Amino acid sequence: MLGERKIKIHSSQQPFDLREGKVLFVKGKSGRGFKDYDRKIAVFSEEDIFIGPVRENTGKKKVSRKNLLQLDQIVPGDIVVHSDHGIAEFKGVCTLTAAGNTREYLLLQYAGTDKLYVPTDQLHKVSKYLGMEGYVPRIQSLNSKTWVNQKAKVKKNVEFIARDLLQLYAERIANKGFAFAKDNDMMRAMEQKFPFIETPDQERAIIETKHDMESDIPMDRLICGDVGYGKTEVAMRAAFKAVCSGKQVALMAPTTLLAFQHYQNFIKRFEGFPVTVDLVSRLRSANEQKETLSKLKSGTLDVLIGTHRLLSNDIHFKDLGLLIVDEEQRFGVKHKEKLKKMKSQIDALTLTATPIPRTMQMAMSGIRQISVIDTPPKDRKPVQTYVAPFDAGWIKRAIIEELKRGGQIYYVYNRVESIERKATFIRQLVPEARVVVAHGQMDENKVEKTMLEFVNHEHDILLATTIIESGLDIPNVNTLIVDEAERLGLSQMYQLRGRVGRSPRRAWAYFFYSKGKKLSKEATERLETIEEHTALGSGFKIAMKDLQIRGAGNILGESQSGHIAGIGLSLYMEMLEEAVMKAKHGTKNYEKIDSSIEIPVTAYFPNSYILEEETRVEMYSRLARCNDVDLLNEIKEECEDRFGPIPVESQALFSISLLRILAVKAKVNKISRVINHLRFEFSQNAMPDIGKIFSSGESILKQVYFDSHEPNVINLDILSDNTNLIFDSAISLLNIICE
Repeated sequence: MLGERKIKIHSSQQPFDLREGKVLFVKGKSGRGFKDYDRKIAVFSEEDIFIGPVRENTGKKKVSRKNLLQLDQIVPGDIVVHSDHGIAEFKGVCTLTAAGNTREYLLLQYAGTDKLYVPTDQLHKVSKYLGMEGYVPRIQSLNSKTWVNQKAKVKKNVEFIARDLLQLYAERIANKGFAFAKDNDMMRAMEQKFPFIETPDQERAIIETKHDMESDIPMDRLICGDVGYGKTEVAMRAAFKAVCSGKQVALMAPTTLLAFQHYQNFIKRFEGFPVTVDLVSRLRSANEQKETLSKLKSGTLDVLIGTHRLLSNDIHFKDLGLLIVDEEQRFGVKHKEKLKKMKSQIDALTLTATPIPRTMQMAMSGIRQISVIDTPPKDRKPVQTYVAPFDAGWIKRAIIEELKRGGQIYYVYNRVESIERKATFIRQLVPEARVVVAHGQMDENKVEKTMLEFVNHEHDILLATTIIESGLDIPNVNTLIVDEAERLGLSQMYQLRGRVGRSPRRAWAYFFYSKGKKLSKEATERLETIEEHTALGSGFKIAMKDLQIRGAGNILGESQSGHIAGIGLSLYMEMLEEAVMKAKHGTKNYEKIDSSIEIPVTAYFPNSYILEEETRVEMYSRLARCNDVDLLNEIKEECEDRFGPIPVESQALFSISLLRILAVKAKVNKISRVINHLRFEFSQNAMPDIGKIFSSGESILKQVYFDSHEPNVINLDILSDNTNLIFDSAISLLNIICE
């Protein structure tokens, strides 16, 4: 394409030969491209060129647990879990031909010489093993009963937990909530004043939140997204929608300063609309607070913003309809208990960058709804992250470089007892810098005064403890220095890094660990992870990695650790989700259908079509996990965009996927070819109404017959050996049944 436009192109294994006006092709991994204005470089990934900026996020489907857990592609050597056969080592992809039909299979190595060839349409049964850190899972033989027994134990465990989880939310589901009104003209006018273009993820989160609010079941939705990715706008629209229906809104933030920032943003965003917003905090006098609470009680105040002060006994809403909680994990146990009681009565929206394990577990098990916003804002650059032993010279250079461009610096040192000595060290290191100190043991009014002075650029360096973790949004701060980083948790480090890089400027984060000190294995892994996960929108990946480092068993407490270690987190969550669904709907009303398609046919992606094995496995995995016809069509279009016209061998893959999606909908366990007919085996009590089927008068029904010995089976005569006609006949029959 570039050649047609007479643009010279070059290929290289390393991007060393860069100069102005030159286009260089480099082989490497990049989910999305980026622009570096300082170096005048634009990097475009394959997806930017062939899929476009929006394509991958256009679907309006809800985020599923499986999508959240499938964060890493499996590569040869990985330990994987097959839901039916247990833990094995993934050896790669191989092509096999039998009776003239060619397919690709995943090769799984079990104990000894045992091997399992998994057809690509069954890849949804294979997941990467994620268990307890330090625990090495045992690979068993294929015919061992150990796996069956292990799954049986876990099944009992998850059924118990499912009942416990449902009990927590039974009151919410049982109590009829308030159904908010559909969007009106004022709501639409407010949305049109949004100064930016909504990202696809943000738009989906807004739609899902509105849908929840319009239901009469009290909402409990988690909005997960990196700092600055647009979670607050989702909250603002939810708040405005609540006010349009005559309800009051409470927004709770973990710090006074963050509450104040929310207050300013809400005031600015709701300007010109008949919505009243106020703040209750230490920044207000006693008389001002008294007047605010009086308005709240009388109903003349629509939105109240504050810290855990909102849970005090003197706070009385006239008609509270929506509770918004920013970073719930920052509140104490007592506060969370009060929040839980409030949530059982009203709609609740929780905003977070890195959800705590129990919150994430509830979201993934289907108890709590979740929306993930992982599309970065326009012009946002990843924060350049460095991990190294303490180096005074490096720190001095980092500070001076930031001061040169008129910026400010966060210096995090989480030891209150020696923080003043550290301030003296920095002042001696960089005498020209204006240094100020803030920590949690200082008078709160003094901390707030210091922070506001820093916002106004009266200081260059803020030396603070981790109190800045949920601080103000200051675009001028673009260098973060963390001292003794080995003492911090992974989520803490991630939150701190989110404090910088809030503008189009390149931001820098330095995590220094103590020089000469032997680090624990966990500390080393945390530092490696923060350095590795620099891509924009890594919050959920960080949370998942944190689970692995701290032990996935902590997701619900130590009692679950053995079960998760035994079968892996992905399968554990799948079984828990199923147990929750059964507990919700009853065993008789819920049955998981996992349809298998056993029609001999050549169906695979040839090497000449998709060169990279890793990319082929990714496409096979997406097809096997696809459970929606519209999404299947999107994947097909993407294939044509990325790799060209779909060959005959690959067309069959899409036909098999479509057949499986329809079979699940029709509650068909298995479709198989037996000589000259197709056999449709229905699950128990799922046989369709035969009279209703034949009353449709479709010509395909002339090929249908039944066997009295098999009451749950429908047979379909095959009138041709043409593969396309066979698939068309099967799809036609399933469409009639599904109607």
